[in-house]
Amino acid sequence: MSRNRSTANLLGLAVLSYLTQGPRHPYELSREMRGHGDERSIKFNHGSLYMVFQQLTKAGFIEPAGSSREGQRPERTEYRLTEAGRTELGVWLNELVAEPRHEYPSYVAALSLIAALTPTEAVAALRRRLEGLARQRAEAVALIEQADADGVHPLFLVEEEYRRAQLDADITFTERFIARIEDPDDGWAPQWNEFHRRHTP
Repeated sequence: MSRNRSTANLLGLAVLSYLTQGPRHPYELSREMRGHGDERSIKFNHGSLYMVFQQLTKAGFIEPAGSSREGQRPERTEYRLTEAGRTELGVWLNELVAEPRHEYPSYVAALSLIAALTPTEAVAALRRRLEGLARQRAEAVALIEQADADGVHPLFLVEEEYRRAQLDADITFTERFIARIEDPDDGWAPQWNEFHRRHTP
């Protein structure tokens, strides 16, 4: 069962996870996350990362572990995981993996309102979506294949495998949706156009 937590930002989960490997400074962690391609799964920037570090510190999940200075740069404080943070990480990850949640993606909202378009407009938009999905799938496949060639264990690309599976399902759904609209025998276009005729002033 999900519970209220000090920070529900998934960036916080990523910070806790990375700190299991040792202390990090926010800027160092930002570079590491970008190097691993984490921005494909978690939205973040330097400002949001520093804010999450502050939230996690206030919650007692991380704490300062010392500071260092390189050349003329300002002194940098590194942070480490506390025992409370380690416990929170385990509970939070288990909850996210085990409990399906009702989410509200923008595409689902758009589909629920798509009848406001004409069939021609909807099909044109869906075909543009198919092009975008194909590009995203190619990116995911390229990442997986490159990681495989580099000897990276598949465990560390499982989110890309999941992304590819989602894209495959989205492509299949979109192609079927277009076919249902355009089918010459019993397609939805005639009724859809009639709906527009009746409801357009």
